[in-house]
Amino acid sequence: MLPAVIAALFVGLPALADEVGDIGTDWLGNEIKIEAVADPKIRGVTCHVSYFDRGVVDRLSQGNWFEDPSNSSIACRQTGPIVIGDIDLDEDGEEIFSTRRSLVFKALQVNRVYDKANDTLIYLAFAREIAEGSAKMAISTIPLFSAAPTWEKGRPQ
Repeated sequence: MLPAVIAALFVGLPALADEVGDIGTDWLGNEIKIEAVADPKIRGVTCHVSYFDRGVVDRLSQGNWFEDPSNSSIACRQTGPIVIGDIDLDEDGEEIFSTRRSLVFKALQVNRVYDKANDTLIYLAFAREIAEGSAKMAISTIPLFSAAPTWEKGRPQ
């Protein structure tokens, strides 16, 4: 009973990321982080997201202690047989991953959108900000025409 309750709490939550790379860029402690994010509703798809993580020295010298840049990059690929669960088919898609980039006001987010006309999964990485939207984004696609995906709820008509 308890495992079912715990599992129910996490249904619909964005995916967790596994850090797979951490590359130092300078002597100030700045790094580029690379995280693997498995789509929680589509088995067989993994996105790799990279972003800049400011070091303590850079934070002190820039005078902005609580915020990292919005820049990010994303690449998504088929990493196994694709099994598509109950995904949101609206044109605004659904969030699959989010991580804070400032204390309160900014987050790096990844959304998935299904392009039915081209039978393609689209993954968009962008910065979500409360006051000002950011034009910094990255996109990756996975065409499904040769992937032979299994649709748990049937292919959308």
